[in-house]
Amino acid sequence: MAYASTLLRDPWSTYREIDAAGRTAQAASGPKLVQLLYSELVAALRAAAHAAEQRNFRVKSERVTRATAILFALESGLDHERGGEVSKTLARLYAGARRTVIDASVGDSAAPFRETADTLAEIAAVWATAMAA
Repeated sequence: MAYASTLLRDPWSTYREIDAAGRTAQAASGPKLVQLLYSELVAALRAAAHAAEQRNFRVKSERVTRATAILFALESGLDHERGGEVSKTLARLYAGARRTVIDASVGDSAAPFRETADTLAEIAAVWATAMAA
């Protein structure tokens, strides 16, 4: 029912939520879910950058909230026992990205969102390459 009321206000947002929910259910867990999270994270950060440029504060806030939640999800999914230094490095990266996004959320610049998206897109590409191997 929440989708129906949201659909009337913002059909594009509703579509994205339903699409993401469907893809999340298909990915369920593991490497495919991580790949999906990276994709959604980069998209949210780029949308936040665009919203900052357009001074659309509502959309910027929504995308910052989504990006922050995804960063928390990625960090909470790390296995520090089996991941060793890689998981520790990723934890620091996610925490730093989260700080950057939150700090940028109170400013007007799109640059921090774009820079963070670019960095995470590189990591997503490496992840996708590793998955294909």
